Amino acid sequence: MGLRSHHLSLGLLLLFLLPAECLGAEGRLALKLFRDLFANYTSALRPVADTDQTLNVTLEVTLSQIIDMDERNQVLTLYLWIRQEWTDAYLRWDPNAYGGLDAIRIPSSLVWRPDIVLYNKADAQPPGSASTNVVLRHDGAVRWDAPAITRSSCRVDVAAFPFDDQRCGLTFGSWTHGGHQLDVRPRGAAASLADFVENVEWRVLGMPARRRVLTYGCCSEPYPDVTFTLLLHRRAAAYVCNLLLPCVLISLLAPLAFHLPADSGEKVSLGITVLLALTVFQLLLAESMPPAESVPLIGKYYMATMTMVTFSTALTILIMNLHYCGPSARPVPAWARALLLGHLAQSLCVQERGEPCGQSRPPELSPSPQSPEGGACPPAGPCHEPRCLCRQEALLHHVATIANTFRSHRAAQRCHEDWKRLARVMDRFFLGIFFSMALVMSLLVLVQAL
Repeated sequence: MGLRSHHLSLGLLLLFLLPAECLGAEGRLALKLFRDLFANYTSALRPVADTDQTLNVTLEVTLSQIIDMDERNQVLTLYLWIRQEWTDAYLRWDPNAYGGLDAIRIPSSLVWRPDIVLYNKADAQPPGSASTNVVLRHDGAVRWDAPAITRSSCRVDVAAFPFDDQRCGLTFGSWTHGGHQLDVRPRGAAASLADFVENVEWRVLGMPARRRVLTYGCCSEPYPDVTFTLLLHRRAAAYVCNLLLPCVLISLLAPLAFHLPADSGEKVSLGITVLLALTVFQLLLAESMPPAESVPLIGKYYMATMTMVTFSTALTILIMNLHYCGPSARPVPAWARALLLGHLAQSLCVQERGEPCGQSRPPELSPSPQSPEGGACPPAGPCHEPRCLCRQEALLHHVATIANTFRSHRAAQRCHEDWKRLARVMDRFFLGIFFSMALVMSLLVLVQAL
């Protein structure tokens, strides 16, 4: 900075010492005008004829590029073109006296410049002015165009992420001059977007300007400022493809655990795998989001999906417990048989396997064998007759025992089949419930992208 000032001072010294014969006609007039204007000029004081007069500064901002939006640190970096215009009462001349020369361009460091700074800057470096030229007209109007890379604080609200809109304000005002000495006003109702370079993540909706007059606690004098509010809408295509669609597909896959056969041994494993996949996506989302009180929309969707998968896995374990009820289990209660195995199974089209439930045959009673003469076999003593009724009664007793054992086994088997069928009915019922929940939640989130 010191080397640049040294070169500038050396150039001005050479300009003053340069003989007029070395310049053309227009150059001689510009040199004469420059010597006349800055003979007794100082850039340290406000250029007003009356010290009680307010100097009006017009501020115009052109947005060129959005360099970065740091959501975690809530800092917005922009590339702006800033134009300031004011009237210098000591830099006026008659164009006829200088061959019709009505405007000259000189270094901005030679003239007085307003100390307009960005109030909400988030940069540790001190504010600096770009060393660009100013356009000085014969009526004292000064126009200063300077590029600037600004880093301003912006409160980022991620409640609707990734379908959110952001409002970031840039407040410009004088740092030392109050409203009675310097008044700043915007040119037009909004900043210019004519030379804006489109951003891949953010779409600019507008940048309206608003003038305010505030009184701070340090000073009694009012301080005017101009706030340009940048309205941004996030382009959510990348987030939908990378974060949202995988979660939607995984959430639609989770209810299919109810459709897996219980004998496959993968029902609980599928639920746990889906839960782990959602946890990984949740961690990826947490790394890119700033810590805030409000949970993002996609974060709510992740938590709702993880809760649904957790409940579905727990219900799967309970249903598998019903499926593997052994023959020693109690029979299905009457209300469950009528409501679940009857009406609900019929409405869900759950087909029966094997013998229909609820149609058990009454146990058959084996009659006591009687002798043809109506008398019983003698209680003791050897039987010497080949066709004695005692032998037939013993044989019938053994057959009845085998039949009763078979009937008991069939009853226990039918009870086991009833519990298996009840488990299939519950699987089909919760498959419809959880798949509908996952589909509705996914549509509610995806409709935000339209």
